[in-house]
Amino acid sequence: MEVRYTKHFLNKLEDLFSETDYHLRYEKGSFNSGYCILQNKKVAVVNKYYTTEGKINCLLDIIRSIQVDVKALGEKNQKLYLNLSQTEIEL
Repeated sequence: MEVRYTKHFLNKLEDLFSETDYHLRYEKGSFNSGYCILQNKKVAVVNKYYTTEGKINCLLDIIRSIQVDVKALGEKNQKLYLNLSQTEIEL
């Protein structure tokens, strides 16, 4: 799947993330990878000063590293998640 680094695609990823068990927050911080996942509280924190491209890359990494209940997702988000998880991302 080809990733387009646009605000629209970022909004799609945020919408997908909102249907998972994790809460997404944009905060300032000095994260080595640009984000931090608090597994026990199911919170993902992304550096709010990142560019749109940086935020998209962080969300893609996070979505690949967490357990997502596909059945709990809406139809559009199921398709997006399956596309993201089954194909190599072309940068």
